[in-house]
Amino acid sequence: MAETKAKKAGGHLYDATNISVLEGLEPVRKRPGMYIGSTGPEGLHHLVKEIFDNSRDEAMASEANEIEIVLLPGELVRVADNGRGIPTGIHPKTKVSALETVMTTLHAGGKFDQDSYKISGGLHGVGASVVNALSEWLSVYVHRDGTINMQEYDRGVKRSKVKELGRSKKHGTITTWKADAQIFSETIYNWQKLVRHMREQAYLVKGLRVRLIDARESQFDSKDDPNKVFWFNELPVEAPSQTFYFEGGLHSLVRFYNISETPLHKHIFYVDKEYTDEAGKNVFVEIALQYIDDISSREFTFANNTSTPEGGTHLTGFRTALTRAVNDYAKKNNLSKGDTESFTGDDVREGLTAVISVKLPDPQFEGQTKAKLGSMEAQSAVQSVFAEAFTMYLEENPDDGRCIVGKSVLAMRARKAAKAAKDSVLRKGALEGMTLPGKLADCQAKDASESEIFIVEGDSAGGTAKGGRDRRTQAILPLRGKILNVERARLDKMLSSEEVKNLIIAMGTAIGDAFDISKLRYHKIIIATDADVDGAHIRTLLLTLFFRHFKPLIEGGYIYIAQPPLYKIKRGKEILYAFSDEEKHALVGEEDAVESEEDESTEEVKEEVEETETTKKSAKVHIQRYKGLGEMNANELWETTMNPETRILKQVTIEDAGEADTTFDMLMGSEVAPRKLFIQTHARLANIDA
Repeated sequence: MAETKAKKAGGHLYDATNISVLEGLEPVRKRPGMYIGSTGPEGLHHLVKEIFDNSRDEAMASEANEIEIVLLPGELVRVADNGRGIPTGIHPKTKVSALETVMTTLHAGGKFDQDSYKISGGLHGVGASVVNALSEWLSVYVHRDGTINMQEYDRGVKRSKVKELGRSKKHGTITTWKADAQIFSETIYNWQKLVRHMREQAYLVKGLRVRLIDARESQFDSKDDPNKVFWFNELPVEAPSQTFYFEGGLHSLVRFYNISETPLHKHIFYVDKEYTDEAGKNVFVEIALQYIDDISSREFTFANNTSTPEGGTHLTGFRTALTRAVNDYAKKNNLSKGDTESFTGDDVREGLTAVISVKLPDPQFEGQTKAKLGSMEAQSAVQSVFAEAFTMYLEENPDDGRCIVGKSVLAMRARKAAKAAKDSVLRKGALEGMTLPGKLADCQAKDASESEIFIVEGDSAGGTAKGGRDRRTQAILPLRGKILNVERARLDKMLSSEEVKNLIIAMGTAIGDAFDISKLRYHKIIIATDADVDGAHIRTLLLTLFFRHFKPLIEGGYIYIAQPPLYKIKRGKEILYAFSDEEKHALVGEEDAVESEEDESTEEVKEEVEETETTKKSAKVHIQRYKGLGEMNANELWETTMNPETRILKQVTIEDAGEADTTFDMLMGSEVAPRKLFIQTHARLANIDA
């Protein structure tokens, strides 16, 4: 009777048969994003990190000192270590091999046993099993206790029981897998992304040798068993490789981060110490820092060698101790130069490059992706260890101490000047009723979620965009020339720039400590610049502004780059648009495209808008090359670049905030030599239309 009523009330029967029970690794394949963040490139590379982390934890337990990562043909990945090897005996609870248990059961692994791993990066014990579940094929070979054992899996399901293959004097684990194309949007690994991560990890574990080999273009036959063919340094073909080994730990890492910077003081501060709290918990604290001649700050945090980009308790402890130590030292030595006000946290962190690493048993993270540390014992440990060591460092290195305090004094004065400039801007806006910039053609919609603003280059493009837009939802803000390079400017100078000020007022969020993302007036901020070198420069300047002062807008997915077409192709009565040279070739044919390009180079001397004619199947083909948005008429711009139904937008994301920070600083900062070297190194890879 109850079930009949439920059916009548809801229209569908809902009883015990409707409750789904996912067994084994089914939940991972059903909802992969819950375990690896996404099924895009970031999630794909997360698989490598998960298996590597298992090997790295062996090194952190002083049971391994070498890890090798190999990219094999067919997009296979192989990770080997010389650790103890995963146990292969029968597990008392699961009644199957411990190896099979680890590889096929969520929340199973040695990370829960404090005797096996006092310190590990694992959070939920899901690493190896998740990689197995999301792989088309995976194999594990274990060298342990004088034997070789192996097991293979298809999408997380074992092919057979663990097999003993013979005797071995080696020890360690070799895992090889092929990411499942049914799960991932692409299965091509980014070599540089892996290099950056592994280099960082080698710095974090002193004495660990990490070697990467890119054998994807080699003649190595991955159809043969790749695990039996070679051990460490035994790949039977020549292939590009990089090896990382650092004895200096975070001291070396800070030197690496600042390699293209101008240090303000000679000695890099460094401390590496174990701390025991009142409850008897041991926390290992390692911190290195150095100030540079810059106005931004860079703080990199790690917990059990896992990057915590959102910081957490260890970062809070560090910042508290740093602010107090610098203020105490300045007052004790009368270095404040007449300023009675204490330094704020922002003052003492200006120009700072710091790396904070803690290692502790059973770390508590916020979320599976481990972006933020929540363990309170880390805060007290870092605060205590760093405060004592940094105070001693300042006393023992008075020249360095005076440089750091002097930097903080300048930052405090600049902060006050910037606040005055900002208040002036806000007061002026309030007196004028928050008048929007005169050049802004605002949209009619008041709902930010359906409103978007196009930032365009120059009045010509602005006029075309205003004529082609949807007035209800699309606003247009033309910029005059290149905006200020904010990488080299403080807030007060930024706010004196009319173009930057107009953009800030148009967005509505304010800036600095007054920034409020809830007041954002447009949920799509679209950069639309010309397809030439100047356009690329303007786009870079805008991205620098957003990255340095409006990073939440990038993190929230509000920043986009428009993709206008490069060519308009008219064949008879048919009109097509091509967004790349390859697309143009596909549309008009290779032979015609070559003739067109030759004609275009001749026509370009005569006029900016190039137009050519070729013949194909008795139809004349006209090819028009767009150099700027202003060369399109309003209908063309709407049809190709502004119409939500047909346009192409690239969303700006931050995959690696640390790497992005370093790159912006190098390319947009004041140091010329690193930028020159970067350009010379990568110029051959650039695709710039002449």
